Amino acid sequence: MAQDSVGLPSDFQFWMRKLSVWDLASTLETQQDTCRHLPRFQEFLRQLYEALKEMDSNAIIERFPTVGQLLAKTCRNPLILAYDESQKILIWCLCCLIKKDPQNSGESKFNSWTRVKGLLSHILSTFRFDIKEVDLFTQVLGYAPTDYYPGLLKNMVLSLVSELRENHLNGFNTQRRMAPERVRSLSRVCVPLVTLPDFEPLVEALLTYHGHEPQEVLWPEFCDAVNEAFLLKKISLPTSAILCLWLRHLPSLENTMLHLFEKLISSERNFLRRIECFMKDSSLPAAACHPAIFRVVDEMFRYALLETDGALEVLAAIQVFTRCFVEALEKEDKQLKFAFKTYFPYASPSLVMVLLQHPKDIPQGLWHQALKHISEMLKEVVEDQTHGSYGGPFESWFLFVHFGGWADMVAEQLMTSEAEAEAPEALLWLLAFSCSPGAGHQQRAQTMVEVKAVLSCLMKLLRSPTLSARDLQAAAGEGGEGAPRPPACQQLIRRLLLNFLLWAPGGHAIAQEVITLMAQTDAIMHEIIGFLDQTLYRWDHLCVEAPRSRKLARELLAELRGQA
Repeated sequence: MAQDSVGLPSDFQFWMRKLSVWDLASTLETQQDTCRHLPRFQEFLRQLYEALKEMDSNAIIERFPTVGQLLAKTCRNPLILAYDESQKILIWCLCCLIKKDPQNSGESKFNSWTRVKGLLSHILSTFRFDIKEVDLFTQVLGYAPTDYYPGLLKNMVLSLVSELRENHLNGFNTQRRMAPERVRSLSRVCVPLVTLPDFEPLVEALLTYHGHEPQEVLWPEFCDAVNEAFLLKKISLPTSAILCLWLRHLPSLENTMLHLFEKLISSERNFLRRIECFMKDSSLPAAACHPAIFRVVDEMFRYALLETDGALEVLAAIQVFTRCFVEALEKEDKQLKFAFKTYFPYASPSLVMVLLQHPKDIPQGLWHQALKHISEMLKEVVEDQTHGSYGGPFESWFLFVHFGGWADMVAEQLMTSEAEAEAPEALLWLLAFSCSPGAGHQQRAQTMVEVKAVLSCLMKLLRSPTLSARDLQAAAGEGGEGAPRPPACQQLIRRLLLNFLLWAPGGHAIAQEVITLMAQTDAIMHEIIGFLDQTLYRWDHLCVEAPRSRKLARELLAELRGQA
């Protein structure tokens, strides 16, 4: 804080000039300028308080001779008093100027000055009486709090809320409707007030206001302020009000998505439970039940996926978002208000309906068959040119990865299914397509051949009484003299090996050694951590009963996270 106070005198003069300008004029321009500077001025007040509390009265007079004028101008500015914690910090500053038992002329001067100026009377009459500093003022200076101002404020807010809501009932009866200019002016006045609990009903009423104007009547700065307060948890609004905010003001929705991306990047990697908490806490899945919101969110996910070259963290976020979105749809209404075509306009409707079936609603013994059906439908859309209206391979893949419940279980089903002696072509194609949607037919076919060969070796090892890490390394074809496999093919084989370790009877004994051999780079290490976390997350949602596999996955995940 000492470092912060070095430039305090120059900041003091800057804000003194600003307050003088704001105090002399009350035009639209000065109000807008005040609102723009509120966060910076609050931080200045906080720094001033930190300096004042360490100084005696004489030192305060010597260093800040005009501090009284600055605080007086601040007390008279309703926009500052209404903003966030500025009023509370201002009272802290005034606390530094008064003493219960003055010991010198400087302290007596400050006590007398605060009483004569009437600053405390003014600021206490507008305060919500919820901090202990108020007791100091009432004891030392004899001021008594009054209930009149809070009651007046509450009645004023309720009156405005009722007037705004009457617009819904009055329709085109213009004599009883609030004029658009007044609504716009009201939203401008509320910019610095959005974080005050007493104003939440008014903020909600403004957001849900629907007139018949061809253009938006709410001030963009009001929408920005509400969205920022919502993201910082300084305001609590129902999802319906947040939905109206994002429908009215696209930048607010975009900023919410950017805020979500920042949280995902800064948090522990590949922790799906935390991602799910972020998603639900953001209100995005619930708001996305409206197709317009869903389409914007989905497009931003698409761009993030393209910009990061298919980063696993973005894929995981898309899958968690889709899961929460589908849950929100089911909760909202059994009768869908919008057809699924409006959410996925570029996808085959029949394919969307199949993917929307949650695996837990299908008997576990039929998962294999369901995946074969999904594969056949996807292959028909991707490789049959007559389905050009549904977009190219990327659109089909982008749709498929939304539904992680299906996308993540393909390799597991290939490893655990006993339905066929040989791996079914449909599941091999689906596995190859999921990891490399941009590959051509020939490259995908080659990937299928290599994966099938590895899978055949692993199935033989599954029946072997003894296992070693070298056996798995040989089965994966690692260390050979052949041409190196493409990265996508290597990723598929790692996925098969990890599933083998989780499901093979002797996998737990060699799991750590095999993973050490695989994790040659940090990227592969994070890929393995992501796989284990996704697997446990999926098993929890599908209620998969596999205690030994669960135990091994949890132990490996905990150990690898400690190493990462």
